[in-house]
Amino acid sequence: MDYFRHAQGEYCAEDVPVSRIAAEIGTPFYCYSTATLTRHYRVFEESFKSLQPKPKICYAVKANGSLAVIATLARLGAGADVVSMGEIMLAQAAGVQPRDIVFSGVGKTAEEMSFALKEGIFQFNVESEPELRLLDEVARGMGTRAPVAVRVNPDVAAGTHAKISTGGKETKFGVGMAEALPLYRVAADLKNISLQGVSVHIGSQLTSLAPFAEAFALVRDFVLQLRKEGIPVHTVDLGGGLGVPYGREEPPLPAAYAEIVQRTMADLGVQLVFEPGRVLAGNAGILVTRVIYVKRGQGRTFVVVDAGMNDLLRPTLYEAYHEIVPVVESKGTPEAVDVVGPVCETGDIFAEGRKLPLPRAGDLLALRTAGAYGASMASTYNARPMIAEVMVNGKEYAVVRPRQTYEELIGAGRLPGWLTA
Repeated sequence: MDYFRHAQGEYCAEDVPVSRIAAEIGTPFYCYSTATLTRHYRVFEESFKSLQPKPKICYAVKANGSLAVIATLARLGAGADVVSMGEIMLAQAAGVQPRDIVFSGVGKTAEEMSFALKEGIFQFNVESEPELRLLDEVARGMGTRAPVAVRVNPDVAAGTHAKISTGGKETKFGVGMAEALPLYRVAADLKNISLQGVSVHIGSQLTSLAPFAEAFALVRDFVLQLRKEGIPVHTVDLGGGLGVPYGREEPPLPAAYAEIVQRTMADLGVQLVFEPGRVLAGNAGILVTRVIYVKRGQGRTFVVVDAGMNDLLRPTLYEAYHEIVPVVESKGTPEAVDVVGPVCETGDIFAEGRKLPLPRAGDLLALRTAGAYGASMASTYNARPMIAEVMVNGKEYAVVRPRQTYEELIGAGRLPGWLTA
């Protein structure tokens, strides 16, 4: 459920007409809903109310790095799952305490490790032996110990797009189950490593519970194996991955997901950690764009809009579907159109052969379920400035990231001395 809907023929974000925002700040822009973020977080949290100790829900910052989004979730009790030093800084700027931050990612540098140790984060999810040894070295130089979980790779097929499947043996993520136990033995002997748990994340946008059930059963068995070896396990980070409905998908509800967690983990007596991203932010955002032209081609009709693949990369990168709705309801007969952007790439397409009431130049369209992996993956390709982001809260809205100006875009560059002489 989300809080974007048509009311009296006008598409609204909560109680704010989208056309009003467009008239006041221009297009394109991202719009996020406070009520939707709040509802999704509370539904997720409520699903685990019977688990003790209370799980840590660490929002995956990579899904949407807006300070306003992170701060909204932090006020509800969320921590942060981060994959860079910059994301640690973002999370802290939004009010997340270091004790609620887990640091994932395969390429942590010594500088990032040092920063995270100094800040006192909850846990490093280590993904290789070289990373583990570097972290031990950095911690030793700082006279401290690094809290560690090893990310194990259960080689479970997530059943999702290949580019967002992370639990198979062919991916760069984690340590294979066969190599994991020897790595824990190494970690147990390193004086500046404090082993505290196990981590797993098998992929994103999962629409079936079966991969979770398989992976979590393997993790459970591994925890028991570690304990038989005398290696304590205090935390289990189960990652994220729950899908959202972009179109006709019917992903499992958090409550059904929680039943699997309860069945496999409840009696282990561990601190559970979750890393939801898309499931919290995906349906909490839309991309609003204005039609520039309607172009009739040979056998195709192109609706050219002012947003491009640089603003929302998912359709180009993942062949992803986003529902497109007219901001002002139309009673026109739907016809098949291609909704495309102005970027100089054939792949700059938001939808092909989509049945829509034929819009006119100047009409507004909203691309739904754009709150995750939209603005966070945007770029300035074709020298197109980063677009505005706004957040609504009931009857009010605020610009939470101003539209980049051309002066700011161009001013970020520097000419070498030999070109200025």
